[in-house]
Amino acid sequence: MDKNDERLYEAEIYRIKGELVLSQEIKNQKAKSKRQKSEIPDTQRLTANTQEGAEACFLKAIDIARKQQAKSLELRASTSLARLWQHQGKKAKAHGLLSEVYNWFTEGFDTKDLQEAKALLEELT
Repeated sequence: MDKNDERLYEAEIYRIKGELVLSQEIKNQKAKSKRQKSEIPDTQRLTANTQEGAEACFLKAIDIARKQQAKSLELRASTSLARLWQHQGKKAKAHGLLSEVYNWFTEGFDTKDLQEAKALLEELT
């Protein structure tokens, strides 16, 4: 991005980075539980560093998408962050963030991104 100043999907890159941070931690936990054989993997227990790292990526993605006025990318990043906040017990905060972006849309409600956002909003109420 920096070399060619290509920033069209910069927000999406940061969102994906946050998702990868979370999935790597879950993968590591599963591998650890297999080695110990007596424990059942707890994929819901993410370290504070992992959560903070993912949250930082999602927030950066949202900020970039807003600056670029890229509502679809903002919706994706907000959905990812809202899921993380839901996991952390911050349901009201997650609902507020996601509903603000979701309510901006007036069409396209049959798209995967808007359907996922709607389903998550329903879980958060």
